Amino acid sequence: MKDALKGVRILDVTYYVPGPYAGMRLAELGAEVIKIEPPDGDPARYMSGGHVHAANNRGKTIVHIDLKSPEGRLEMMDLVKGADALIETFRPGVMKKLGLDYDSLKTVKPDLVYCSLSGYGQTGEMAELGSHDLNYMALSGALEQLSDDSGRPIHPTNTFADFTGGLIASEQLLAALLKKFRTGKGQYLDIALAEVMAEFLGNHDIYHEAGVSDSGIPEIGGARISYAIYETKDGRYITLGALEDKFWQVFCHFAHRPDWVKWGEKPLGSPEHQEVAAFFKSKDWQEWYGASLQVDACLAPVLKAHERHKHPFFIERNKTKKESDVT
Repeated sequence: MKDALKGVRILDVTYYVPGPYAGMRLAELGAEVIKIEPPDGDPARYMSGGHVHAANNRGKTIVHIDLKSPEGRLEMMDLVKGADALIETFRPGVMKKLGLDYDSLKTVKPDLVYCSLSGYGQTGEMAELGSHDLNYMALSGALEQLSDDSGRPIHPTNTFADFTGGLIASEQLLAALLKKFRTGKGQYLDIALAEVMAEFLGNHDIYHEAGVSDSGIPEIGGARISYAIYETKDGRYITLGALEDKFWQVFCHFAHRPDWVKWGEKPLGSPEHQEVAAFFKSKDWQEWYGASLQVDACLAPVLKAHERHKHPFFIERNKTKKESDVT
């Protein structure tokens, strides 16, 4: 797929994570992505040693333009004339002040696909408020779903809304580009990160409206012993996703406990749960790691981010991708 977008030119006028990630995904599909940065660069270059910038801008051509200067705007206009799409992440109204909003640019490039990616969208009472990933997670209802036993939300160490917003932006851009190439018509996209995260809570909405649950699908909401997270002997964790009876039976067979077979739907905190939890604590994490590769009971170790690179699944996937790139 590395050449799927060959010949497509994208202008990436974005900072930090959501926009750069969207642009990088398009570059990985073969698009020519030109990232426009101010003379002193994307602010992400100065964040934690520049690692955020390095992680989300691979495969792009980076040019530095002062969009506030007449010369910079002329240079930008020249780039727009040869572009298929543009993505920007400024606060609402900034691109208009620069004379680089959609209405201005479509006069010189009528078929331009233009995507504005922001926290709260381009209109409304919250549109111009400053915000970050943690805010979008909170407002969408997603953060409340990541709560500990006391109900306190857990602080994520990843920017889920940023990456999800970038993913949706790249998807919407691809759809708009397809329309452009079919009809010759450009399009304006207004994507709000808070709204994007809320779109992932459709299951929660329907269960709430039905009066069944406030935490989404009950079977996978951490309420039954066959679908839960367990601590190991050495204080690490393993996940068990034996939702279907066949997987739970395999797990019970592995545990040499046929008497557990009818326990799958027992709740957490029950005596049955305590027995299963004790079994998990009887083995260390490495033992469970090995079991997860051999026992077909929906087991997976909770890996640290860097540990995934040594897991057989990712090693094999990366090998396959490299071979595919060669052919």
